[in-house]
Amino acid sequence: MRKATYFAVFEPSTEGTFGVYFPDLPGCISMGNNFQQAQSMAKEALGLHLWGMEKDGDNILEPSQPPFQDMPKGAMVVPITVFPDIVKNEMDNRAVKTNITLPAWLKELAEMQGVNFSQITQAALREYLEVEKQ
Repeated sequence: MRKATYFAVFEPSTEGTFGVYFPDLPGCISMGNNFQQAQSMAKEALGLHLWGMEKDGDNILEPSQPPFQDMPKGAMVVPITVFPDIVKNEMDNRAVKTNITLPAWLKELAEMQGVNFSQITQAALREYLEVEKQ
């Protein structure tokens, strides 16, 4: 299973919160109300950022090593590890909402018979697209 580790910079604030950014991944930022929450949020941000880059076909650079230039005073550098394949699986299989249009009489008849619209729509799409359940 693939594993990715990037260094995150944790900047403490006067309120006890932490801002987090990844020097190797511009735009990958997060924060937390305390250090532990900031670590958790950094892991989520890193996983989602890498997933988005892969989905968009962006070039993902290898992580560099500290020290980083121009670090703020009091900042800490912490390695953050994610498993991109797990994040991809979670994102690809998350439930999403979509609207469909049906004649009113068909919707009413289906509701009277207790039809689960999500299940029936998924089954119909799998059959139509000739794909197996993932």
